[in-house]
Amino acid sequence: MADKPLRDRIIDTALHLFEKYGYHGVTVDRIVAESDTSKGGFYHNFKSKDELLYHIHDVFITYALTKAQEAYESCSTPTERLYAIVQSFVKVFHLYKPHITVFYQESTYLKPEYAEPINEKREEFKQIIFRVIREGIEAGEFRPELSVEITGMSIIGMVNWTYKWYNPDGPLSIEEIAAYFADFILHAVLRTPENPAAARFLLRPTAE
Repeated sequence: MADKPLRDRIIDTALHLFEKYGYHGVTVDRIVAESDTSKGGFYHNFKSKDELLYHIHDVFITYALTKAQEAYESCSTPTERLYAIVQSFVKVFHLYKPHITVFYQESTYLKPEYAEPINEKREEFKQIIFRVIREGIEAGEFRPELSVEITGMSIIGMVNWTYKWYNPDGPLSIEEIAAYFADFILHAVLRTPENPAAARFLLRPTAE
């Protein structure tokens, strides 16, 4: 850790301590001591422990939102967009597992000035998924009887729960898990999963 920039050392130390002892169980003094810095070094990078907690929350939400926006812009059909969004969303739980664990444990401690921008990004991410589902229904790619809101929230809720059980050292890689999620979700929403344009996104049956 000593080779890392000071800001990264502070964040890594805080992630470890918050995850283990909780936000209120960790002082700035302890973060300073265990990250091998000084109070001056800490406050040069973060104006408070609250801002540090905000940064931990913001980094992965910003990543997920950016990837969803990129998927929407770079893909040409609702099926392609939903597949790409699910893939990147699932992979967040590997890239930012400690951040997300701390988020779910400690998000209630975010002050309003920090909670508001986080909630705005979460809402923006949700609305991208709603838009893709709505456009998929209108284009005839997704089942017409689907509720946009229930379908969207089901996808978000199902993928979000990954933080509770995902093990980086488990038998499946995050890419394989993302493929399972994408297959499950597309089979649920596609009007005709067997069509060639959609089939390339689905898992293939294993040979007997």
